[in-house]
Amino acid sequence: MMQQLPLGVRLRPASTFETFISASNEAAVAALRLRASGQEAATLWLWGPAGSGRSHLLQAACAAAGAAGRRAAYLPLGDADVEPEQLYGLEELDLVCVDDVGVVGERAEWQRPLFTLYQGLRERDRQLVLAAGASPLAVRFPLADLASRLRAAEVWQIRPLPEAAQGEALVARAAVLGLALPGETLVYLQRRLPRDFAALCDVLERLDAAALAAQRPLTVPFVRAVLDGVADGDAAGGR
Repeated sequence: MMQQLPLGVRLRPASTFETFISASNEAAVAALRLRASGQEAATLWLWGPAGSGRSHLLQAACAAAGAAGRRAAYLPLGDADVEPEQLYGLEELDLVCVDDVGVVGERAEWQRPLFTLYQGLRERDRQLVLAAGASPLAVRFPLADLASRLRAAEVWQIRPLPEAAQGEALVARAAVLGLALPGETLVYLQRRLPRDFAALCDVLERLDAAALAAQRPLTVPFVRAVLDGVADGDAAGGR
């Protein structure tokens, strides 16, 4: 069980290293695994476009650290419910994963708390992992001390999952949720929805909740009914 401060930020159960299809990101995943296990202390910065799996990987690192008995926390700065003050005290943990760090360049109130976190973790030889939509060189940090330190981080670009590999990843993610995703249902989802893996994952979680409530397998008629917003009773009757 992952030990995590009460930040109100929950990890997605399906966001694990096992459900992340590395494709061309093997080196980046290896670097992140080293931080999750505590074998490498240098700050790590992951960047890539929306849907590339940045958030998945940060949550996977926290889950792996927790499974190894390490204290970890995941904090998405882009979440409207997350406040700068929540960064204070996290330096007491073993691993801190900060998502959407690009917003720091636009919001001055994040500068000092993030710098304090960086310094505190470094003094304790603990791990800090950051993720954003751009490299640290492309993010503006008005606080010069913060800019110089984050731009010295180890940087890896996360490349989006090719469409050909999305099906395999979605089936693996469904299995973690305890769902069987039949081939015909997978094809239906890929044809109907945008070829955006993050969007597919969001829909899968919606289907998981609906299937649990209706006690129904993920047949094409059931999935179609859920996506079309049919009443629960009608969806449950789909075959």
